[in-house]
Amino acid sequence: MNQAWGLKEMFNAITGERDLAPPAPHQPHQAANTGAPRRRCRAIAVAGGKGGVGKTTVAVNLGMSLAMMGRDVMLLDADMGLANVDVLLGLAPSRHLGHLLDGTASLEELLLDAPHGLKIIPGGSGARRLAQLGNGEHAAVIRAFDELPRPPDYLLVDTAAGLSDNVAMFAAAADEVVVVVCDEPASLTDAYALVKVLSRDFGVRRFRFVANLVRNAGEARALHQKLAKVCDRFLDVVLDFSGFVPQDERLKQAIRRQNAVVDLWPAARSSQAFKQLAGAVDNWEEPARAGLDRIAFFGGQAVTASGW
Repeated sequence: MNQAWGLKEMFNAITGERDLAPPAPHQPHQAANTGAPRRRCRAIAVAGGKGGVGKTTVAVNLGMSLAMMGRDVMLLDADMGLANVDVLLGLAPSRHLGHLLDGTASLEELLLDAPHGLKIIPGGSGARRLAQLGNGEHAAVIRAFDELPRPPDYLLVDTAAGLSDNVAMFAAAADEVVVVVCDEPASLTDAYALVKVLSRDFGVRRFRFVANLVRNAGEARALHQKLAKVCDRFLDVVLDFSGFVPQDERLKQAIRRQNAVVDLWPAARSSQAFKQLAGAVDNWEEPARAGLDRIAFFGGQAVTASGW
């Protein structure tokens, strides 16, 4: 756990700097297609612990569902070195986060246009260096969002599988952590390990549970209760049930066709589930804290720390 503690110390260093001078208040402006005041950017990390639970599929379809509601949404593929959001949407990026870190491209220059206005930030695939970023490089990625002239309503972060620094970095920094779980023992075990590390080492106290590829709502609720029971017994966290995605042949077909099911077949069972999830997300109350109880990045606020 030395790496995790090192990451925590980095965040503590940021805290000391930020406490000296509180950030200027974010000025609201109008959200797309609505007359309501624009809220600050909400960063949502989509995680799962185990690979193969459909985390990226959930992130893509949730992001597109929010975009279809008129929200300004960016989806960051933070599975560094093994990124596949672009593949899932049939996109062909010429640049990725590696170019941002090399200084050869800005964040705006990386953005890919997906259907319904969804913006994709590709993470790069097959690059060992991207899978082994140091804390300073993680910070450089985060700081790049502060340079956007107009932050989005939502920043979704598709994290990697496992418990690497990449996962901990983005999950701990986000306003919300969505834990995607399927009905497999390894999925439940790894999801619990993820919640345990983020709560114990990074102070994350609330998680949003989404059951994927289940037969019905009853199965989804039972799966949530299994994980919540263990979390309640051993951890000081809240695990909110936020929705489920049913088994659906249309969803499998959409993946094979490299598109989002909510775009190809809006009336499909899985599409309706993603739309319900997006509606719930859009009505989540504003968090009392911004990532780690201490930092307000991913929302137009500058991250300042000595040497960065």
